[in-house]
Amino acid sequence: MKSIDDVRDVAGKRVLIRCDFNVPLQGDQITDDGRIRAALPTLTALRDRGARLVIMAHLGRPDGSVNPAYSLAPVARRLSELLGVQVALATDVVGPSATATVAALNDGDVALLENVRFEPGEASKVDIEREALAAKYAALGDLFVSDGFGVVHRKQASVYEVATLLPAYAGYLVQREVTVLKRLTTEAVRPYVVVLGGAKVSDKLAVVDNLLTVADTLVIGGGMAYTFVKAEGNEVGASLMDATKVDACAQCLDKAKDRILLPVDARTVDPAELDFATMTLSGDVAVTAIDEIPADRAAVDIGPATETLFAKKILEAKTVFWNGPMGVSEIEALSQGTRVVAEALVTSSAFTVVGGGDSAAAVRAFGYADAQFGHISTGGGASLEYLEGKTLPGLAVLEEA
Repeated sequence: MKSIDDVRDVAGKRVLIRCDFNVPLQGDQITDDGRIRAALPTLTALRDRGARLVIMAHLGRPDGSVNPAYSLAPVARRLSELLGVQVALATDVVGPSATATVAALNDGDVALLENVRFEPGEASKVDIEREALAAKYAALGDLFVSDGFGVVHRKQASVYEVATLLPAYAGYLVQREVTVLKRLTTEAVRPYVVVLGGAKVSDKLAVVDNLLTVADTLVIGGGMAYTFVKAEGNEVGASLMDATKVDACAQCLDKAKDRILLPVDARTVDPAELDFATMTLSGDVAVTAIDEIPADRAAVDIGPATETLFAKKILEAKTVFWNGPMGVSEIEALSQGTRVVAEALVTSSAFTVVGGGDSAAAVRAFGYADAQFGHISTGGGASLEYLEGKTLPGLAVLEEA
């Protein structure tokens, strides 16, 4: 891939940049600005060279229609603060406001188009619809920079098609992410430990299968662990469990049981006392052996013995990749397992990579700085698909360019 360092003469040019500003919000307040901060090196470098920046990004899933709840206005405000320059927000994506906003830019100025997913053509399954929208994007820029790693696994108009219409380059963030992921898949220093958590086992089974060919140990926690626990022949009570994936998990265990580390105990609650809408817990938390979970209780965090087991394995490693919390980390009483994993990574002398928005948000909420880890990835789904061995459209198009 060519990078922005391969095109030095950008003064006066309109540089169309795809960023990933899909940040978590509470009302109109950003609760984790990590993805915005991750874009700053590329944006600053281009501004310093006199480029006129036209940023494209999305927020949430407005499904091709305008929804004020998903406006990028909070992102424009925060980006203005971080860059120390007023970021002009167009009130549409490719309409009159976008055209006028871009036309008014001077060298070094920054504009942010409204949420690209307000446009039905952005994520359309019909090629010609994406191509038509991409042509409108391309009319707003002289060259294209891909710096939203969190979306490079999507074949969407602002990620893929626009890169076929303009000279296309990778931003510093995309370059860094690819370098790190190559290191994890082909150049990892051993022992190499992968820690997987989160809720859905279906999202990560293919990753598990592929990583078993490169990692020394897979440590599995979070909600996804209990389908594996079920596959071992244990009852999991009211815990999250995907009955359609039990056989697939059993096959993974048959293939590499000695390299898959599962919880030996768990923190359990009465599911009726756990409110996911408000992220509150009204009842007690009990520690239960993994083969003794009562029928009326749900495992929602790893237990103390598992914390010790997981931390020991992480501290023995030379390379660690972590994706997904160990429990409901937004609730203090159910965050201990995730905290222990984060602390082990910070304490470790290994090259450590945190992948996925939930994991990144958790470590920042715990008070850890990004610099305490080898790398915090901005692309949860993109990172997993890369590790799964898939071709990512947003990277492939840059390589072709």
